[in-house]
Amino acid sequence: MIRHHPDQNMLLEYAAGNLPWAVSLSVSAHLQLCPQCRRHCENLNHLGGNLLDDSEPQPTADDALQRLLDRIEVAERQSAEEPRTATDTRADKRGSNDPALANLPRVIDKLVRNNWPLKWQRVSPALKMSRLKSGQDRYEVAFHRIGRGGKTAEHDHRGQEVVLVLHGRFSDADGVYGPGDFLVREPGEVHRPIATQDQECLCFSVVEAPVAVTGLLGWLVNPFLSFRPG
Repeated sequence: MIRHHPDQNMLLEYAAGNLPWAVSLSVSAHLQLCPQCRRHCENLNHLGGNLLDDSEPQPTADDALQRLLDRIEVAERQSAEEPRTATDTRADKRGSNDPALANLPRVIDKLVRNNWPLKWQRVSPALKMSRLKSGQDRYEVAFHRIGRGGKTAEHDHRGQEVVLVLHGRFSDADGVYGPGDFLVREPGEVHRPIATQDQECLCFSVVEAPVAVTGLLGWLVNPFLSFRPG
């Protein structure tokens, strides 16, 4: 059961198309997992449509609609004609040996295909990460993978962090989070994620700045923490 969701303001900004692209990826993936938020977002879209119906019409070129349809047709034809590569084939088979990457939300699955094969980096004994290129330059988009029973370092946040749990569970002082749960952390919110003992935990993370590890360990490692939007 999904217990943690984007708040009302974030869903409203998403429906209006005002969220940064990387954050929109997280919200879109959550909507594909959460019927409750999906229905709420559909209601917001209907409300927006009604507001448009009540607004004054604006003049457009006579051929505007046809040009739009032509662009859609060209894009669909190019997508259909694009040859499958060896990378595509390997990406199709990734779930056979990595259960955490099976049954991903479509928007994340497409991102994985564009970044396949994933490159995993060991951050700590319990934590690995794989950065994902997402075509924007403000947020770092990545998978974070905590081993069974693994504990990450306690840390604060230098910018906004959006996390979507995809596989397994982790806990911190505020609760337990499972597949589909959506969390937003702001600067000043300190926590220490710990994976459950029964399985590893995979999260999709969108961060605005590198985290700040607390305590003496932070004094040692914070100067070396990298941050790579893209």
